[in-house]
Amino acid sequence: MSNKKDYYDILGIDKNATAAEIKKAYRKMAVKYHPDKNPGDEEAETKFKEAAEAYEVLSNPDKKAKYDRFGHSAFDGSGGFGGGGMDMDDIFSQFGDIFGGGGFGGFSGFGGGQSQRRAARGGNLRIRVKLNLKDVANGVEKKIKVSRKKQASDTTYKTCSTCRGTGQVTRVTNTILGQMQTASTCGTCQGTGKIIDKKGKGTDAHGLKMEEETVSIKIPAGVEDGMQMKVSGKGNEAPGGVAGDLIVLIEVDDQSGELQRDGENLHYDLYINFSEAALGASKEINAVSGKVRIKIEPGVQSGKILRLRGKGLPRLNSYGSGDLLVHVNVWTPQELNKEQRQFFEKNMNDINMQPNPQKSDKSFFEKVKDMFS
Repeated sequence: MSNKKDYYDILGIDKNATAAEIKKAYRKMAVKYHPDKNPGDEEAETKFKEAAEAYEVLSNPDKKAKYDRFGHSAFDGSGGFGGGGMDMDDIFSQFGDIFGGGGFGGFSGFGGGQSQRRAARGGNLRIRVKLNLKDVANGVEKKIKVSRKKQASDTTYKTCSTCRGTGQVTRVTNTILGQMQTASTCGTCQGTGKIIDKKGKGTDAHGLKMEEETVSIKIPAGVEDGMQMKVSGKGNEAPGGVAGDLIVLIEVDDQSGELQRDGENLHYDLYINFSEAALGASKEINAVSGKVRIKIEPGVQSGKILRLRGKGLPRLNSYGSGDLLVHVNVWTPQELNKEQRQFFEKNMNDINMQPNPQKSDKSFFEKVKDMFS
């Protein structure tokens, strides 16, 4: 008869526990008796292994059914940890879901595995780049002077003696389960694996020197105010590591001049006089692509919106462009000479001068709705 402890008692649950309750109980036990939190405590290590063994059986429906029927004898010499046994690598690889995919509370590995040095990374830099609507319409390449920390040519480095170039210091604990290894960033080299051998002239404590560099930034068409771009590797450098990034904040002056921006659409206020409104006219306006000539039909009403499709701004990371919306405004003269006044007085009551909106003439609110449709 087996003298092993009951698996349910080990995890502190009853036989009717759900899968979620079994998992929760095991995690609680694993955290409590984790060898890394109880260095040199053999009793804690034993309980940690017992909990893992219990979970390995009870979390498996088939094994759980056998255990409920036959007890520990169901696995004598054949199953679970009772056969060949599992070391710490086996435990953490099999139960990665319990410990967040293989890592747990700072664990980097077990069983003497080699630690990988994480390359040091320099800090990011941030700049602002101002654009006009023409830049947005066509895309633009800007050359910007940036002051960034770079490794000085007269600074030399040597391998860190503390971590021997790995960037990490490891601690190996021998337990009855085998070797358990934990790792942390080396405090001497800050994880770079290198320390200064000879400090260059005018450099900082890390052997870096501030230098001005001209960086070329390609900005695609269609960007909007407030967007950010990343230029990889153009931030501050790090000794023995990789450079940070240059973060570019886009500022677009889209509310100046004749054109006003609304997403990928542009708006243009066109003012015409009474004669042009009554007789029709041909007008030339400024678009981002250059001069555009439009035709004003006779009898056009103030507030009319002419939509020039595809004459707006390009859509970022997409096909096509927005539209140019031309708002027609009939300008009412503020001063009239004698002949002009007589003309309007004579024709004021003429039927052709009377307002006669048609059903096809949209109201102001309908026009606004069309603008955003």
